[in-house]
Amino acid sequence: MGVCKLCGAKGVVISDVIGVCSACLRSRGEEAVSIAMKVHSRYRSGLGLPVNPPNNLNGVKCGLCVNECVIGVGETGYCGLWLNDGGLLKFVEGFNAGVLYAYLDPLPTNCVATPVCPAATGCDYPRYSVSMGSEYGYYNLAVFFAGCNLNCVFCQNLDHKNIVASQALRKRYVVSKSELVEKALNNDRVTCICYFGGDPGPHILYALEVSKVIVDEARRRGLVKRICWETNGLENPGVMREMARLSLESGGIVKIDWKAYTPEVYQALTGVNGYKAVERIKENIRIVAEMARERPEVPLLTISILLVPGYVDEKELMGMAEYIASIDNEIPVVLLAFHPDHLLKDLPPTSIGHAAAAVKIFKGYGVERVFIGNEWLLGPYY
Repeated sequence: MGVCKLCGAKGVVISDVIGVCSACLRSRGEEAVSIAMKVHSRYRSGLGLPVNPPNNLNGVKCGLCVNECVIGVGETGYCGLWLNDGGLLKFVEGFNAGVLYAYLDPLPTNCVATPVCPAATGCDYPRYSVSMGSEYGYYNLAVFFAGCNLNCVFCQNLDHKNIVASQALRKRYVVSKSELVEKALNNDRVTCICYFGGDPGPHILYALEVSKVIVDEARRRGLVKRICWETNGLENPGVMREMARLSLESGGIVKIDWKAYTPEVYQALTGVNGYKAVERIKENIRIVAEMARERPEVPLLTISILLVPGYVDEKELMGMAEYIASIDNEIPVVLLAFHPDHLLKDLPPTSIGHAAAAVKIFKGYGVERVFIGNEWLLGPYY
């Protein structure tokens, strides 16, 4: 049972790792965030990664994501993957390289967007699907990128930061653009290419170039090759437009994972400036939702929300639901059950009641397509 260091509240849905409750994060923001940030600082210091997005007065600004790191000579950005090399920004392994591993994942897979994906539904066959139903016998080329522009305390793929932090380990996962293109194009049973991680954000220039080649060549050969993204949605809006365009043209889906609505809660969970992050997510949701009107047959945008006990609570869900409904109430929303992982192991998994209440909140705001993505994790925990 956790105890809030500010108000003294106790409960199974208060984390001693975070140190404060959600109510204090909302009502005593600066004070509460300073406590919550301690766990982020300790973890990142131990890895040798920047504790905060750098803001070196003599540095070079990176504009790929909302962190907008200003990186000094010899330093890396918050993600650990962009380096100031003598006054020039470059990817740590060179512009032709990604730090990743790619594997074949049988379709239909346990993807965030499975309820609306052509691979599982046959939606808009034969343009965006090779089957009128589920694409059994076909594969998603799952591209797992090391590195992220967040520091989520509940990260379920935490090895990606260890890869970035170790130069020797990182080099074991270097893949050239041509190698990844070949994996996607030279297997006719691959119909999805999904970028995730970590997050695609730090690798986005690499991923966009690879994806353009795949989309153009697939069109020439008459192949289905859907480009999909699982991202925290913090990319530069211009970059997000290009990501969405490639998904739009190929039948793919942009999946934005929205962590929290209140900036202080967002920062406590992720370690970065919540005010900037939440506004950027809202902007990118609006951008992709507007583009989605060009292709009503397959949803271009899906939003996922992890139901972190005690933190992604009713107030957070109401804020997100209201915003999503104001943009387009047909945007699919996938609610994900939390399970204890990484640094945040002192909270229980998501309860059945929490998930049911979340569905009711979104439906109450008029959001029409609401799904629970991993309901087998739910239980009577609180």
